[in-house]
Amino acid sequence: MYIKNTVLAAAALLLAASAQAQIAVTAEVGTTGVGAHLIFPMEKTLNARFGASYFQYKYNDTASTVHYTMKAKLQNIDVLFDWHLIDNSPFRLTGGVVYNGNKVSMVARQDSNGNYNINGKTYAASQVGILNGGIEYNKGAPYLGVGWGNALSTDKKWQFSADVGALWQGHPNGRLVQSGCTATSAACTQLARDVAVERVKMEADVQAYKVYPVLRAGVSYRF
Repeated sequence: MYIKNTVLAAAALLLAASAQAQIAVTAEVGTTGVGAHLIFPMEKTLNARFGASYFQYKYNDTASTVHYTMKAKLQNIDVLFDWHLIDNSPFRLTGGVVYNGNKVSMVARQDSNGNYNINGKTYAASQVGILNGGIEYNKGAPYLGVGWGNALSTDKKWQFSADVGALWQGHPNGRLVQSGCTATSAACTQLARDVAVERVKMEADVQAYKVYPVLRAGVSYRF
């Protein structure tokens, strides 16, 4: 919550500082979901952007040996700065900070025989109980990228915009929890051990997602 409030406070200060300036808005779609940005000038070749994006979808996947129904939620709030190397040039270098609310929730799916394969062992779903988890990332994430489009240029009101960059999410935090085992005490103890091993494997599998690629395209309008 602290990171989110900091990003929002920074955006509010920027908006207040440029309350009388010319502004533009951009509607976008891309790997961060569907979103929008408010754009206003800071210096002759420097613009600031404040925006948000959101999207969610469900899919089936496997982590280690366990099959899951996964729900990915993309939600970001950002404050970005666009440096146009030449006045009114569409090309820009972009940097900023993002409140990163991206996360994945996971619910284990039994196979056609009503079993789970956990750490290479077969368990009846009726005895395992509930097995679910999730993946979350650092809330504060720096962003670096390049882009095309200067919504505040003086030649036209409607323009195309594009962003290509990377969001540094840091080390993903994996969670896998089992509860409600109805098997024997010994079997439940072994199940807990196997779930712990699966959690370690899952965390290792998602370490490759420290950097999230950002590809966006949009249309902007200058007021």
